[in-house]
Amino acid sequence: MSSTAANSLAQASSSYLRSAMHQPIRWHEWDDAAFAEAKKQNKPILLDIGAVWCHWCHVMDRESYDDPKVAELINKNFIPIKVDRDERPDVDSRYQTAVAAISGQGGWPLTCFLTPEGKPFYGGTYFPPQDSFGRPSFTKILTAISEAFRERRTDVESEAGKLMEALGHAEGMLGRSGDFSPRIVDQMVQSALGLFDRENGGFGSAPKFPHPASLDLLIDWYARTGEEQVGTVVTTTLSKMAVGGVYDQLAGGFHRYSVDERWCVPHFEKMSYDNSELLKNYVHGYQATGNNFFAHVARDIIRWMDEWLSDRDRGGFYSSQDDDINLDDDGDYFTWTLEEAREALDDEEFEVASLHYDISEVGEMHHNHAKNVLWVRVSTEEIASRLGKPREEIEEILDSAKLKLYAARVKRPTPYVDKTVYVNWNALCISAYLKAATVLGTAESGIADSTMEHARQFALRSLDRILAEAWDPTNGLRHVIAYSDPGASHRLVRGMLDDYAYLINACLDAYETTSDLTYFRFAKQIADVMIEHFYDETSGGFFDSERSRTEAVVLGALVAKRKPFQDSPTPAGDPSAAVGLLRLHALTSDANYRDKAQDTLEVFSGVAEQFGIYAGTYGLASVWLSRPHVQVVVVGSGEAAHELYRAAVQPFALNKTVLRITDNEAAASYLPPALAETVPNLPGVKEGNALAVVCSNFTCLPPITDPDELLRIVRQEITKK
Repeated sequence: MSSTAANSLAQASSSYLRSAMHQPIRWHEWDDAAFAEAKKQNKPILLDIGAVWCHWCHVMDRESYDDPKVAELINKNFIPIKVDRDERPDVDSRYQTAVAAISGQGGWPLTCFLTPEGKPFYGGTYFPPQDSFGRPSFTKILTAISEAFRERRTDVESEAGKLMEALGHAEGMLGRSGDFSPRIVDQMVQSALGLFDRENGGFGSAPKFPHPASLDLLIDWYARTGEEQVGTVVTTTLSKMAVGGVYDQLAGGFHRYSVDERWCVPHFEKMSYDNSELLKNYVHGYQATGNNFFAHVARDIIRWMDEWLSDRDRGGFYSSQDDDINLDDDGDYFTWTLEEAREALDDEEFEVASLHYDISEVGEMHHNHAKNVLWVRVSTEEIASRLGKPREEIEEILDSAKLKLYAARVKRPTPYVDKTVYVNWNALCISAYLKAATVLGTAESGIADSTMEHARQFALRSLDRILAEAWDPTNGLRHVIAYSDPGASHRLVRGMLDDYAYLINACLDAYETTSDLTYFRFAKQIADVMIEHFYDETSGGFFDSERSRTEAVVLGALVAKRKPFQDSPTPAGDPSAAVGLLRLHALTSDANYRDKAQDTLEVFSGVAEQFGIYAGTYGLASVWLSRPHVQVVVVGSGEAAHELYRAAVQPFALNKTVLRITDNEAAASYLPPALAETVPNLPGVKEGNALAVVCSNFTCLPPITDPDELLRIVRQEITKK
């Protein structure tokens, strides 16, 4: 990044904006001053929305925005505004909708042209410097838009008006569309089955995204019903993704998506939210199937997140790792030529690794055919058979080769890690770590797993930091608590629905993990503020930003109300909020929480089926609403309590809660209102003994002391309709 600033972005907070401060374009941030300047000069606004991890954003920066001639054209005819989509997802979501209505496309970079008031009238994504890819050159676009604004202003205003009207009727803004029906879960499962790629796993064709929420919905369905067809979708998809190039075979963790249907060649950026949600998938897949490979992948995701996305000193998860170091490579940090692999390994290691990962003279990368993506083509069993060696020996050789390849890779120039700490994405990571620690954290022998205990403690420390630095009961949540560049000014971005909804669920996960009622109380406080400031009392559902914003003027398309329903690819805000409220209802018996959750789901009930796998989080919320919650309270200490706890945790169900209390004398003080009233008076538990109580829909069964019996009862309860 140049130290010489040519525009005001030197004062920006986000890494993406600061990366453009050297450009000859007179960029503005999204603020009152930029819009005032557009109105004063009567010029259209050029809005660029992108992210620091976005490859094509950097391409367009270098090809066009770094070009003095393009800059001169922009500075003369437009007021340019640059927005970081991670920092301002509320701005991005609205203009994405507008551009999709114009061009049928979305994504980043998002290039949108606005009236001085911020109303969109034309847009697209990446525009090349010369006519290519069937797209006109960016200079042609700029010239045509400028002329249209000057000479056909009435037409421009008319188009802008139509688009703003369309935004007003977009996602979730039509009011309640029907009564909620539990059948939606079955319909969404059937939709996923219809899109399933039987050969490669996943859904649809290239480019292929993992759709974690829909995978969790299928895992839950399989765990309840045992339907073989659904189990095949789950196991095939989880297995194929983990052996593909979309998974980082050396460092662990998933890249953002695959450009081919075989999960072989990825877009190499790695996002915290993709890995948090996939971590949950693999933990849940392990619970539902008992497949130890899924547990291994889950641990490997944590290994990568620990090393690359964790603030070890203060707690908190960073946001992303870029896919490349500059525009002259495309994932070169992650890929290998035959010579590079041979240089890093001895002959025996190279022989095994080249077979296992399909390293050859011609690789998979189009920009450099010598570059190989590492993906598992040949199993260790087959290699052992080919080479006439025991499988265990092959695995030892492969482990050695992986360590050497990774050691050689980390010596390369490393793609940028954005160390911004976002509240919403941190909450997702915290929940994922806590779920993994709960399920994978204790061996059958009762000896604690130090790696999973470390994950648990780091998640709790991260949550404590978020609550301390982002939450204020009076002013609500912040969206960002730390930026990547420590020298950046800290712009206040108020919390949005995702921040609240995800954090409520993270606090409840922390309560379930620790039995510390402090986390439950935080979840309730945050939920109450979310309802007060985001809930639509007239039509139901939650707006993505506060109903009464503190800014003096609501800028541009932010005047359009939005209720997020579709996963994008993070879990949609409205159904995520509904899940949090339903979980609170199960712990408090406060009907207000359940009513608002049901009203929220009914806003979308008429259209949910049409969205299928793209509305997976709505499906998860529907499970919570349509099935009785199951709660298990384990009381006691020692090996007996451990065995009961392990039995209670083992089966997977979305709406199952397991609490562990070691102090029998003070059991009620560890329980929220509904459980404290419902759990029967517990008999005394002597040291070394333990018992468990299973409750469902505010009714509890007699205490259980046998782990096998507890497992049977829990499975029986979670499969009830």
